[in-house]
Amino acid sequence: MAKFLYRLGRWAFRRRRLVGAVWLGALVLAVAAAALAPSGEEEDLSMPGTESQKAFDLLDERFPESNAQGAEARLVFRAPDGQRVTARENRAVVEHTLGSLHGGGQVASTTDPYETGAVSEDGTIAYSTVAYTADAVDLTEATKSALEDTATQARDAGLTVEIGGSALDTEEEPGGTTELIGVLVAAVVLVLALGSLVAAGLSLLTAFSGVGIAFGLVSALAVPLGLSSTVAILALMLGLAVGIDYALFITSRFRDERAQGSEPEEAAGRAVGTAGSAVVFAGATVSIALVGLGVVGIPELTRMGMGGAGAVALAVLVALTLVPALFGFFGRRVLPRAVRKRGERTHRVPTAAGRPGLGTRWARFVLRWPVAVLLIAGLGLGAVALPALRLELGLPGDESKSVKTTERRAYDLLSEGFGPGFNGPLTVVVDTSESADTRATTDQAVKTVRGVDGVASVGDPAFNRAKDTAVFTVVPKTAPNSGETKDLVHAIRGAVSGAEADTGAGILVTGTTAMNIDISEAMSDALIPYLIVVIGLAMLLLMVVFRSILVPVKAALGFLLSVGAAFGVLVAVFQWGWAADLLGIEQTGPVMSLMPIIIIGIVFGLAMDYEVFLVSRMREAYVHGASPGEAIVSGFRHSGRVVAAAAIIMISVFAGFAGMNSPTIQTMGVGLAAAVLFDAFVVRMAIVPAVLALLGHRAWWLPRILNRMLPNVDIEGEALGRHAPVSATVPDAAVPPFAVRRH
Repeated sequence: MAKFLYRLGRWAFRRRRLVGAVWLGALVLAVAAAALAPSGEEEDLSMPGTESQKAFDLLDERFPESNAQGAEARLVFRAPDGQRVTARENRAVVEHTLGSLHGGGQVASTTDPYETGAVSEDGTIAYSTVAYTADAVDLTEATKSALEDTATQARDAGLTVEIGGSALDTEEEPGGTTELIGVLVAAVVLVLALGSLVAAGLSLLTAFSGVGIAFGLVSALAVPLGLSSTVAILALMLGLAVGIDYALFITSRFRDERAQGSEPEEAAGRAVGTAGSAVVFAGATVSIALVGLGVVGIPELTRMGMGGAGAVALAVLVALTLVPALFGFFGRRVLPRAVRKRGERTHRVPTAAGRPGLGTRWARFVLRWPVAVLLIAGLGLGAVALPALRLELGLPGDESKSVKTTERRAYDLLSEGFGPGFNGPLTVVVDTSESADTRATTDQAVKTVRGVDGVASVGDPAFNRAKDTAVFTVVPKTAPNSGETKDLVHAIRGAVSGAEADTGAGILVTGTTAMNIDISEAMSDALIPYLIVVIGLAMLLLMVVFRSILVPVKAALGFLLSVGAAFGVLVAVFQWGWAADLLGIEQTGPVMSLMPIIIIGIVFGLAMDYEVFLVSRMREAYVHGASPGEAIVSGFRHSGRVVAAAAIIMISVFAGFAGMNSPTIQTMGVGLAAAVLFDAFVVRMAIVPAVLALLGHRAWWLPRILNRMLPNVDIEGEALGRHAPVSATVPDAAVPPFAVRRH
């Protein structure tokens, strides 16, 4: 692979105008396609095979008329203090408000709360349901404005009016202040790490190019593939983070090759052949882990994985071709300013014993105190991971939105007036096609459900035209995301099993709340198997790369520690409310059920990024004669600063998305930023060198039979040859007694 990438790098350098034109054309086409494509519709999560999904499918089959329903808005009215909404003057305002909507553009119907009984027991709160003929994404601005204007008129008349439902429900759009701050931090880090504005701009330019193409493609394919805005934001987040990192790694290696006297074209080829090999491996691990999300069985999760994997694959292609092409365009300006001012053709990093770099000093410190470093880092991560034992999973609804939104305020008013369970009703579907008496069977199901503890009310059943299916609504006493509601769903399912046996009917519990519960439980059940698959894959890939057994084992255990610590942060912040005010989190609750698996998939690949870029330099030194201790120092001398800069960049990008109002993206941003922080600076920078120092030569041992069986991917670029053997000068005092030198 190294030889092929070496030739690719040299070709891209020589054909830089062609390469630049191709990528520019791809970017223009992707942006144009996104601009011309219709907006995608946000779809509800589904989980094939669960009871709630089976019930939804049955409703689609037996109640086809319900499929024609469009968006829905819920107008919630509250009387002024000391008054009732049923008072004559307040009732007149409500009826005038609804009358102004009825018959309006795209409005199918409105309900009268005084006729439907949609008034709270104390008479202070009422609600009306407004049905539309079009889906939320197809509602015109005029229709939405009319809804908001009528609410404003009712407010002017003295009532409190809030709007819930899907009609005004909006998704967070990518791009904002916090994301820009993250990118600015990344730019500053690049300038400091590379010492050149041009080199920093090169990394940002290539990353933005890949992200622009990925985001454009996701937007253009939103309708035909059913891609949501979350898929687009994930592609944006991942593409930006890995795109900057991959360009940084190749640029740093290009400068090293120039420092060793290589001509620009040769340096570009060697940079792509060596660092590019690591980029390919790292990108492949991220992509495989993301594509593997499809095994969970949730279509939305599968689409998120495919979108993220596509963005990463584009970032790899850009790094391997556009980056070396830009080396040709920018020439010597990629080198640090100090080198260009001296007019030197090449430069070398000072190696004076009295002035070692920070990476070298840290490596020598770890070599002196490996046990202490390992214990402190391991126990520290273990302590941070402890809250993960209390992890609760759920799916966010209007209750998780900001109190500044009308949807959240409508949710709170309905909870106050009709009970906390009103916002999360359950739907019970009775399939009587195999039952002798449809009505009697349905009545028995209603009676059984009504007798279950935790049920606030049960609605009257409705029958389909064929009279072989009935459906009725159950309102719990507790909130949708509470543990009591979860227990209630299981209790109802257990209670109706007896009625099913007696009547031969199929009785299924569904609804958004039940579906969320089923998905969360499915996520919990899939977490451990997915983790096992990911860790197994990591060990296999690392065994191929590093020709070692213990290095992959160490990498997998470190990955578990960083992921566990990230989960601990999620629990502390989103469940317990620690630092919630700082992040703008107004409502604590269960962690988004998709997050653990998504974070595992993404962090797995990113952890392998840092493992490969750091440890491959150590192995490169070891196979060229350095002792285990010297190899560790060599790895930190050449890659420590670059890996640290890459981690800070990725943390900044992910943390920038933590400021968005979308609970999904906010949770993802915090979780990924924490995971990268722990994995890069605690696991890879502390635990990895400490373990390697303790293992010595044993770290690089591989049985002969495996050595013959495993393919040689040559990630260090050994086939390319070297200008000079890689070595590291480490004072004997810095090398532990077990790190015996090789001769």
